Amino acid sequence: MTIKTELTQEQIDAMVQAARAGAGGGSGESKGPRVEIWDPIRAGQIGREQLQAITRLHEGFARSLTNSLGAFLRVVFSANLVSAEYLSYREFLQRIPEITYLAACDLEPMGVKGALQLDLKVALPIVDLLLGGEGKGVADNREITEIEEQIVESVTRIVCRDLAVAWQAVNLEVLFERRMELSEVQRLLSPEEKTLSLSFEITMLEVRGGLNLAVPVSVSHALLRKISADWAGRRPHRQSEWRERLKQRLLDCPFAGELGARDVRANVSELSHLIPGQLLALQGSAMQPASLLVGGVEMFRALPVRVGERRAAQALAASEERDSPAEAVEEKR
Repeated sequence: MTIKTELTQEQIDAMVQAARAGAGGGSGESKGPRVEIWDPIRAGQIGREQLQAITRLHEGFARSLTNSLGAFLRVVFSANLVSAEYLSYREFLQRIPEITYLAACDLEPMGVKGALQLDLKVALPIVDLLLGGEGKGVADNREITEIEEQIVESVTRIVCRDLAVAWQAVNLEVLFERRMELSEVQRLLSPEEKTLSLSFEITMLEVRGGLNLAVPVSVSHALLRKISADWAGRRPHRQSEWRERLKQRLLDCPFAGELGARDVRANVSELSHLIPGQLLALQGSAMQPASLLVGGVEMFRALPVRVGERRAAQALAASEERDSPAEAVEEKR
């Protein structure tokens, strides 16, 4: 049974106007507070400064891993950080392929676990290389064997060791536990648990693939607290301390000094007939103090004096007008 309802033009206009206002297209002010649904998964997303700190930390880990695995495999090896972001564990699992190498890591003493994933298009060439082959890419996409699993485990342990070195600021050990199947990894953490997801691009000879890590967000918070504490210890706590340090540094900075008479004029006719040895009478009093310029800016009124074999200036008073360096240069012109 279908019921048809006819709307008047006024009702249609009212519905359109209400829809526009709900979409934020209206120019009128909101009559009440805007309420949004709170998403616990997206709460506490990593900020820009936090992202920069996490990125710098794990870029260092990538460089360390490049050196360690390059020396272990004796080939040109490169690891580069692609992204660092907060994801739910479910979102992390959705990004990894079905056929891949997966392992679990223990993070002590926090008592939590992390997941490690390495693309087989990188893992299998590593196995071939360690068995005496050329380490070229493989065309077939297959499961890894038990022997190959043991060989890749040696590489995974190096990854865990270098990651522990990068996280040594929080005294966190990263211990390889074992290789796991996809069904086991899915139960490693709660699907909705927030994780710090780190994605790296691995390049070796002619192959390229991904290395991905997921650890509980509590690890990220511990790292950020340590980074923030170190940064706070390096910078001045108060504005006055910062200004005092700046003053101390400026004490060692040299500035050009010049003592001269300003606002002194002479006629062109007098200058045109001037010859060496002749005196030029200026329209200024010899008793009037000269201008002491520091960095092109008049700072003091001073008298010319002599200190031993050196010329000097005796500062009398601070100048009332202090031109900027640009204005001083313009006036000289």
